[in-house]
Amino acid sequence: MARNKEYGKIYPSQEIITAGAEGMSIARYDGRVIFVKHAVPGDIADLRIIGKKKKFLIAEISKLIQSSPDREDPFCKHFGTCGGCKWQQMNYDAQLGFKQQQVKDAFDRIGKLEYKEIRPIIGSDKTRFYRNKLEFTFSNKRWLLPDENKEGDDLEMNAVGFHVPGRFDKVLDIQECHLQDDLSNRIRNHIRDYALNKGLSFYDLRNGGGLLRNLIIRNTEIGEWLVVLSFYENDMPSIEGLLNDIKDNFPGITSLMYVINQKPNDTLYDQEIKLWHGRNHIIEKLGNLQFKIQPKSFFQTNSRQAEVLYDEARKLARLTGVETVYDLYSGTGTISMYMAEKAGKVIGIESVDQAVHDAHENAVLNNISNCSFLCGDMKDIFNEGFIAEHGRPDVVITDPPRAGMHPKVVSQLNLSGVPKIVYVSCNPATQARDLDLMRDYYAIEYIQPVDMFPHTHHVENVVLLTKKA
Repeated sequence: MARNKEYGKIYPSQEIITAGAEGMSIARYDGRVIFVKHAVPGDIADLRIIGKKKKFLIAEISKLIQSSPDREDPFCKHFGTCGGCKWQQMNYDAQLGFKQQQVKDAFDRIGKLEYKEIRPIIGSDKTRFYRNKLEFTFSNKRWLLPDENKEGDDLEMNAVGFHVPGRFDKVLDIQECHLQDDLSNRIRNHIRDYALNKGLSFYDLRNGGGLLRNLIIRNTEIGEWLVVLSFYENDMPSIEGLLNDIKDNFPGITSLMYVINQKPNDTLYDQEIKLWHGRNHIIEKLGNLQFKIQPKSFFQTNSRQAEVLYDEARKLARLTGVETVYDLYSGTGTISMYMAEKAGKVIGIESVDQAVHDAHENAVLNNISNCSFLCGDMKDIFNEGFIAEHGRPDVVITDPPRAGMHPKVVSQLNLSGVPKIVYVSCNPATQARDLDLMRDYYAIEYIQPVDMFPHTHHVENVVLLTKKA
């Protein structure tokens, strides 16, 4: 009932005061917090309420009365409907300022932590076309834009693009995306045109069925490209025709692969991905290192900024060439190998078999002999027995998922006596939560934010911890 009373209500002439969660900004009215879509701090606008939660309202701009000095015209025609790049309407310097503040708020307000210094955020040289991986979905139920939703229109309902936020069965047809090199756009648009011309069926997200299901495009800074097409129906004549057409029209593709996936979900980790043309991997370079990237490989999606991030982590580790380094949540071993050049030995621990396999391969590829990688659940494998077997570390690097470290891992780090910890995180809030549990054992020396994802609210953060006396 309360929601019905608020829905559609106009709050006139509200000032947007700061940036908030999930790419929204914040206004306050009579002590109430209002999260506002597509607003920029400094805007003054009439706000229309479109949702209500227990502690806040959600609004959109009904009328923009005065633009913020930091407001810019979005550069993508899909902005506002597509769920990505939610800060396009805000200039990049302002984005960096709010990301810096996000880190500070996490440490001051969430963790209530003491620290020596938060260094200025390192921005990205590239603010468009910076991603090296995008995944697209085929659908026979295209999301209709407001000016298309007219009775009698003869509309093409097939689409390949991104899911509309909150609608699992609707896909926004993407003509041009500014996240990946333009060859990605040309490949995707060509596949759509070929499929429509040949009458190939697009996947039905609600009921199942259809030929074309998903498209993965990966590329590297040295110009290699990997394309994986996921099909639902096993119609080999149609599949072969499409794959050969892609091969002939895009000779620059390094690896062209396909998979028949008839599971209810889109994940491919348990599926056999088959090579159609080229080799089964592409190569990326970070610093002096090379890395094989296969369809199931995890790799940072902004290669240039990954190099910046790892450089910062290595600087904070202050290695002299003799240290034993543990790399917790080591993934495919990118940070481990980045540290190996300056360390005595590096031991990576990772729970995903495929990632450990890739790490071993990449160590061989780079002629690195002082790295080893072990597979196991971090909370179970990282204990005193493990340390006794492999040697007490001089430095620990930890780069956990967004949820942060398991409490058992935090506890073991506290008891380990390791002199120095470099904590890399894609979520400053969970990072601050973990560091709160370590405050009696470790001092926070330096905090270094790094922007990996321009035009989003996401920020990476590197923290140096030193053991208290």
